[in-house]
Formats: sequence, C-alpha cells, structure tokens
Amino acid sequence: MKKIVGLVVGGWLGWRVFGPEFAPRFEAPQRHPARLRGRSVFVGEREFFVREAGNPDGPVLFMLHGWGYASIATWYRTVEYLGDHFRLILMDQRNHGGSARIRGRFSIDDLADDAAGVMDALELGRVAVAGYSMGGMVAQSLARRHPEKVASLALGATAAYPIPTRRLATRVAFAIARGLGRVSLIEWARATHGYLLRSGAVEAEHARWLWEGLLDRDSTLSFESGAAVWPFDSREWVSGLDVSSLVIIPTADQLVPPQRQRELAELLRAEVVELPGAKHEAVLTHGDDIAKAIIEFAGGSSVGDA
Repeated sequence: MKKIVGLVVGGWLGWRVFGPEFAPRFEAPQRHPARLRGRSVFVGEREFFVREAGNPDGPVLFMLHGWGYASIATWYRTVEYLGDHFRLILMDQRNHGGSARIRGRFSIDDLADDAAGVMDALELGRVAVAGYSMGGMVAQSLARRHPEKVASLALGATAAYPIPTRRLATRVAFAIARGLGRVSLIEWARATHGYLLRSGAVEAEHARWLWEGLLDRDSTLSFESGAAVWPFDSREWVSGLDVSSLVIIPTADQLVPPQRQRELAELLRAEVVELPGAKHEAVLTHGDDIAKAIIEFAGGSSVGDA
C-alpha cells in the first residue's frame, strides 16, 4: 500500500511540475461579466486598485470583497442593481486582484487601515460601506478604527467571531491547503470552478473569466488573508460602534455559521435580512436580493457625502 501511495503522489508531483496545464472546455461565446473602469491609487508606497461604477452624482457606497475573490468577482451580480442608486467604489484588497502583493502576516485591522488609506486618497469623506464575508470583518474594523469615514454598514455573510469551533483544525487545514497550492492550484481551481458553475453562481458564458481568475493567485499570499480571518473577534467592541447597520444572512451558509451572523446582528442592533436557503455564495446567486436590501436600508439611513 505504501508503495502504491508513493507512486501516486510521485506521479502527481511529476505531472504538476513537468506536465501540461489542462483547462476546461468553454462554451462559446465567452464574455467578461462586468466591464468596469478601474485605476490605481497609492497609500504610502503601496498601490491599490479600485473600480468605479454607477451614478457619479449619487451617494458613495464603498465595497469590500471577501477572501479569495477580488472586488469584481464578489460584487458583479449586485453592481447592475446598485448602480442606479449609488456611486460605487469597489476596492481590491491587498493580495487580491490588481492591488499590491504584500508578503508577511497581517491582520484584519491592517486591511481596515488599507481601506481607510484608499478612502483618503479618493477624498471620499464619510460614506456607506458594504462588506461581504472577510470584507464584512474589515468593515467592522474600519468603523472602529476610522469612525469618521463610515456613515453606515451593510454586512453580508460575515460575523463578529467567524470561526467559533475547530479553530486548531482550521489553522492546520489552512497550512495544508497553502502547501498544496504552492505545488499546484489546478485541483482547487477545478473543484471551485465546477461547483460555482453547477450551482448557478456563475453563468456558463463567464466560465473562462472565472477559470483565469481562480488561477491568477499566489497560494502563500492568498492564505495570508485566511490567516487574518481565523483569529478575528470583534465581540468585545462591535456593540459600541455608533453606526446604523444592516446584516444580510444566507441561512444555509456553509462557511460562516448563520447563528454567528445573527449574533453579530444582535450585537450591532442591526436591521436583518435573511436569505432562506442561500449559501455563502449568495452574493452571486442572490445578487438582486442583496442589492435590494442595501438600497432599502440606505434609503432609511444616512449614506454620507458623495
């Protein structure tokens, strides 16, 4: 048995080091899901990429994406609905999309400071902030560390304490996944690509765009973001945030336990919108519902200065 396992592992390593990289077949035609203009801004000596969309004269909605998926991959299903109401600013966080690749460990607080620096560079003033998954944690920290920049919070699929159990196992799993990703991203990319297409989260005409995005990452840098997520815990201070809040909860979320999301809503005394049966990828499968919730919430609260 050991010999067979050794042959299998050795064959896999040899294939990944010396073999070709096979891509899935894509149905024609293929197209990009959202052609949004973008530009770089500097925070100190570090470069961050932002995209803009929507009504240039509308109130600003500053949008923070989740772990592993840059701004456009997270938010593209909501942009068409939100754009009539807001000037949308979509930021690629460090180690994602077009923003700086920064080596070394960092925290959610560091990501919040990055976001504050981008907001300063764009001279946004005090605005509404939307955060999804990891982006929701960054938004919480941003409201705590830079309250003068946050007029309201719209948070989706996120929590004050996202990993309440099996924390050691989570750290070990992150380390193993990072190590495997250093050798090959193909297996993870194929699994994710197939799941998102089968579930309807991404349409077949965007399959090539999705595939190329999944492979355009550095495993080490990607998992540094994961390492920032697992220790995050805002329970001691989030209830003290003086900001109107909305929490959007996918009730079948397989990554952030829905009960932890409800706990966050209670701590924030937030408005709550539940998406029955929706999973963590609800920002893609229920983009219209999420946009509607944000629009209705913002209509009843201050959304800051455009």
